[in-house]
Formats: sequence, C-alpha cells, structure tokens
Amino acid sequence: MRASPMNFAPMSDQTARAPYPTTEDGFLGGRLRLRQPVSGHRAGHDAVLLAAATVARPGDRVVEFGAGVGTAGLAVAARIADLDLALVELDPGLADLARGNAAANGIRATAIALDVAAGAEAFAAAGLAPDSVDVVLMNPPFNDPSRHRGSPDEARQIAHVATQSTLQSWVHAARRVLKSGGELNLIWRADGLAEVLAALGRGFGGVALIPVHGNPNEPAIRVLVRAVKGSRAPLRIHAALILNEASGAPTAVARAVLAGEQTLPLVLT
Repeated sequence: MRASPMNFAPMSDQTARAPYPTTEDGFLGGRLRLRQPVSGHRAGHDAVLLAAATVARPGDRVVEFGAGVGTAGLAVAARIADLDLALVELDPGLADLARGNAAANGIRATAIALDVAAGAEAFAAAGLAPDSVDVVLMNPPFNDPSRHRGSPDEARQIAHVATQSTLQSWVHAARRVLKSGGELNLIWRADGLAEVLAALGRGFGGVALIPVHGNPNEPAIRVLVRAVKGSRAPLRIHAALILNEASGAPTAVARAVLAGEQTLPLVLT
C-alpha cells in the first residue's frame, strides 16, 4: 500500500546526497520528512501501520529490519522519545538515506548496512549482539514469487518478493537479538498468516494480531502481528482495521493512524 506523501522544500545538501534521484516526502501528517528514491521501493502505508502497532518505551533498544529509508523505525521514534534506534538495511545507498533522514528529523539513530539473513557474528560486529534488543519491527518482502510477477527494477524486486526462507530467516534473526520478553512486530500479507504463525512457533508466544482490510466488503489484505520472545500466553485477535469505507473514502480511524494521531490496539496490550 503506497502512501500519498506531501512534498517539502529540499533538505540540506548534507542530507540530500544519494546515489540516485530522490524525492522528499511527508509522513505522519507531515511531521516526519523522508528522502527516498524516485524509483524502486518507496515507503507507504504498510510502514506507518507497522509503526503504529509497535510497542516501545523510552530508553528501549529498538531495531528495524529491512528499514529502507527508515520509515517505520523513525515513525516509532517520532512518537516515543529517547529510543536507542538501529535501522538495518541491506542496500548501502538506502542505509545512507536512512541515516540522513534520522538527522534531518532530529532523531538519534544508527543506520547499519547489513543483510538480515547474516549470521550472529556479523550482527555482533554491527553492535547487535544476541539477547541485547527490546523491540524488533520488520516489514519483510512478502509477495509469493509463484503468484507475483517480479518487477524489472532489482531493488523493488528484492524489497517485495520473498524467497522460501525469507520469513524464517528474519524471524530467526529477531529471536537471536531479542532479550527474553522482547517483542517482535511485523506486517505480512493476510493470506500468508499460517506462514507467520509457523515461523513464530519456535521461541515466541503471546501472539496478538490485527487483520487489515482495504474496505469492509473484502477479505483482509494485511495482518499486523506482535509476538513476545519466551511467552506462553495464548493467541489474541483484535478487531480489524478497515482502511476505506465502501464508498472508497478513508475511514476516520485510518486517517488518524496514518497521520500519527492514533496508535493501534497492539500497543495497548
């Protein structure tokens, strides 16, 4: 789901440099300004919904996997002060943009160019040792390659299309870096919920989820999920989030969430 970002005047030269053309767009009602590539993967509603459903507290060590230009992690930091935020991104160019976006928004964050599927030694070398993180949030590539026609844009293809091991490897990396009782937050396509629950079956419990519907008359298109490392609490399913009325107009709740004025129930449990 792509956002409808607002355009702003250019950032400073220090934050504007990038290896490819970029735009500067506004999220959370314009309170968060982000520079992102003109083509390829661009941040949208999924990242903002993920941020709105992410639980964190001041002082927490928070890590976003597959951060892109930092949208979800920076949106969480815009809501919750004094986070120790790390933005992990495979593409060094996007990691540079994430670093610049954090600085431009006055948010303290570390951007790390790292493959989420890398081993424990690579994570530790990047400052992400086992059992050291309070919260992980992630929006992994989730389109099924057998049903999704890949984009000719390589960066967009990597960002959108999952391999058979994508979800398992990302959840494994989260389980490794999270402290006992740490929380994993993710967004995935709704028809792949069984894959999510299977991936969380080892080491996670206390699963809570919100189905996300494009409109009230259609099946869910996304699912927001929170899980707790080491928990044995039962599954909890919250009321669905409806993005648009049957008429096509955004719902009041969706408008408030995307503007950063309202969080989602997973934050409150």
